[in-house]
Amino acid sequence: MYVSVRDRPGTDTTPAGRRGRVASTVVLLGVVSLLTDVSSEMVNAVLPIYLTKVLGLGILAYGVVDGIYQGVSALVRVVGGYLADRYDHPKWVAAAGYSVSALSRIALLPAHGFASVSAVITADRLGKGLRTAPRDTMIAAASPPDALGRNFGVHRALDTVGATIGPLAAFGLLLFVADGYDAIFVVSFAVAVAGVAVLVLLVPGRRARRRQGPRTVTARGVLRQLASPAVRRPVAAAGLLGLVTIGDGFLYLALQDRDNLAARYFPLLYVGTNIAYLALAVPLGRLADRIGRARVFVGGQLALVAVYLVASGPLSGLGTTVVALALLGTYYAATDGVLPALVSRVAPETGRASAIAAAQTAVVLARFVASLGFGWLWMTIGLQHALWLACGLLLVALPAAGWLLGLHRRGTPARVAP
Repeated sequence: MYVSVRDRPGTDTTPAGRRGRVASTVVLLGVVSLLTDVSSEMVNAVLPIYLTKVLGLGILAYGVVDGIYQGVSALVRVVGGYLADRYDHPKWVAAAGYSVSALSRIALLPAHGFASVSAVITADRLGKGLRTAPRDTMIAAASPPDALGRNFGVHRALDTVGATIGPLAAFGLLLFVADGYDAIFVVSFAVAVAGVAVLVLLVPGRRARRRQGPRTVTARGVLRQLASPAVRRPVAAAGLLGLVTIGDGFLYLALQDRDNLAARYFPLLYVGTNIAYLALAVPLGRLADRIGRARVFVGGQLALVAVYLVASGPLSGLGTTVVALALLGTYYAATDGVLPALVSRVAPETGRASAIAAAQTAVVLARFVASLGFGWLWMTIGLQHALWLACGLLLVALPAAGWLLGLHRRGTPARVAP
């Protein structure tokens, strides 16, 4: 039997009171992500320019590092999801991941070569991979089914507040501290530790299966659930689109190179994207709950097509850059929180974390390949032609992704995998 993954609003009934308020668990996890993103985006906002201009790595070497940044978390995402499902303690799996990432911030201080920087980035991404699915399954468990998009949007909005503050803090340190990269790494570590403290001390250890009693979750059972069409189709769609998604660092380097932007202003590019993301995360999450999460997810890819066209076009200057950043923020607002909301709605409760992890793993593995490929294309055919090629491939991939998500079938509600 065909199982569609299109979400049709109104398939669940939830008391209005529950729909109207956001659970404290969601808000507290948002605060954890806010602090963590202040920390991580302080580093991320200077990493491309730090590696290429300060440490002297070439574009191809940066492509390898960016590929590691995009893809290495895939090594443990499914592990993190499985551990959360198997032992029903997602909070402590997430705490371990946040702690590893926090330690990696201070480890950047002595790292000055390609190998050492790659090792530190690997540790940071392994921590992210371990924590993401358990955190998202805690959000899903705390949310009524017909408010998943909104609640993930609230979480991502708080996350994006931190992602906006982080680059601004990095910009301030570079502006007022001579050679301020070391200062950025130290402050980043301190903020990351604060995020871990909020998670451990304040976030309740919500257990998804407490109400129904203990239930054994086996690796075979999880794999059987992941193989169901309800889960397999969105995972395949997300991975396909990830293959033609350029890393943000490449886009920002392209804008910086085109406009000859001074290095100290580079972090502000991240701020522009995050402001747009912050403004749109909750509205687009609500829209996804109303008209279908798959529709909004695919629609967000059209904003990414526009980003590629603007970045590769003949126009330059502040106005064009602002448009590109706003479109990139729109893309993230329509996809980043919507994807786990979509998957968690069609996955069974006992395998929810694993299903979310599988979708996120497909994305990061695909983006790992995309980063390596785009770095090579930039060096061989030039930036503009590489962007045009990526744009064309994304337009080709979109109809296939829409078919996998069931957009060709009208009026078919989402069903939870058995």
